[in-house]
Amino acid sequence: MDENSIRKRKESQNGPTGHSVDCQTEDKQPVKATVLQKDVGLFSGVCLIVGTMIGSGIFISPKAVLLYSGAVGPCLLIWAACGVLSTMGALCYAELGTMITKSGGEYSYLMEAFGSLVAYLYSWTTVMVLKPSSFAIITLSFAEYASAPFYPGCTPPLVVTKCLSAAAMLLIVTVNCLSVKLASYVQNFFTGAKLLIILVIGGAGIVLLAQGKTENLSNAFDGTSSSVGAIGLAFYNGLWAYDGWNQLNFITEELKDPYRNLPLAILIGIPLVSVCYVLVNIAYFTVMTTTELLLSPAVAVTFGDRVLYPVSWIIPLFVVFSTFGSANGSCFTAGRLAYVAGREGHMVKILSYISLKRYTPSPAVIFNGVLSILYIIPADINTLINYFSFAQWVFYGLTALALIVMRFTRKELHRPVKVPILIAVLMVLVSCYLVLAPIIDKPDLEYLYCTVFIFSGLLFYYPFIYRRVNWARKLMRPITMHLQLLMEVVPPEKIE
Repeated sequence: MDENSIRKRKESQNGPTGHSVDCQTEDKQPVKATVLQKDVGLFSGVCLIVGTMIGSGIFISPKAVLLYSGAVGPCLLIWAACGVLSTMGALCYAELGTMITKSGGEYSYLMEAFGSLVAYLYSWTTVMVLKPSSFAIITLSFAEYASAPFYPGCTPPLVVTKCLSAAAMLLIVTVNCLSVKLASYVQNFFTGAKLLIILVIGGAGIVLLAQGKTENLSNAFDGTSSSVGAIGLAFYNGLWAYDGWNQLNFITEELKDPYRNLPLAILIGIPLVSVCYVLVNIAYFTVMTTTELLLSPAVAVTFGDRVLYPVSWIIPLFVVFSTFGSANGSCFTAGRLAYVAGREGHMVKILSYISLKRYTPSPAVIFNGVLSILYIIPADINTLINYFSFAQWVFYGLTALALIVMRFTRKELHRPVKVPILIAVLMVLVSCYLVLAPIIDKPDLEYLYCTVFIFSGLLFYYPFIYRRVNWARKLMRPITMHLQLLMEVVPPEKIE
């Protein structure tokens, strides 16, 4: 039935088959295959990585690294070292992404290396919790800063921030359903805006250094923490600021010339973010002591008040731009994961359908948006994402392990990019540490609940995916058909 509906729709768009050939030769416009189009170039790829990595954290609370490292010198060294580690992790992903040119990030690589079950548990955890809750948190942060000027001297009411957050989600989901190119343009614009404000802060910091404002940077290693655990936690928080370096691997199928553009975007984007983070931190230390920085509720705003007055209002404005850009990038990639999981049969089939007119995975994008709106209803979802964040590093570690495993089990695969295996081993060790460190530091029962949730996915895996029970397929068939007609979506064509 699906194939018939595709044929009928194509004929209604192009006329009967013979006539469509004549039109094609006259207009010189070949009919596009009903698949996700390769619309993302190198520039948009770099903007997606940079725009998703740089959220609001570097402007608001880059305190945790300083708090645990104990002094300015080790703080700056840890920011730089985290950038190097992120680049190494992303290089592993560059090898995997050019070897297996499928969208879906870790999902596709885990499927290839460890089989269906591990890939399913990844998609279950990420599609149902990690991606939508991350999208919700970023839009809540956007809403807080966008509504703050209307409530001077007090915190905006919770209902206002939640409604504004939901409105931002609806806008971003609509943009991502309408056009991949439009979503890319939005991402490029907001990435440009956040790089501009970083340039302003970093430039102001360099000018202040040239004027001799180096008091806080002299004796930079006094008070350095000697605790291995504390330095480890500083790294843990630093690496979270760099999270997002794997975003481009979620859209490999939509990347123009992925063999060239995927590794190149990684090698441009992540070092650029590293330089930005170090420059911004140096700028903060030119006008604030370590104590002032730790006590400031919003570090970049304090910096703006001291250095950029009377135009210090541009800092909160650009924080709003930055969070909106991050939210757009998060939504863009989340939709692709749900789409690929649906295509492989690990999620309901409708999620793998794409818009016939707009060539976007609109059911998957809408599904992520609906879950995200549900996540902003409870009082506090920060707790949820904090406890589930250890799961993210479990999957990063498994993906690096997948690279090592496939060096031996899939030797025949072409590898345009090949990283030293020691880098993958190091990423596995770093991931193990980042999974265990917060649990050992503060062993809460919530980590157990998260683990139970991850494995509860097996309750759905056995009957619906492994056994493929008939009654479930009969139940879903009319639902899928009605949703397909409502959203004007079709299964993607298989093209070699």
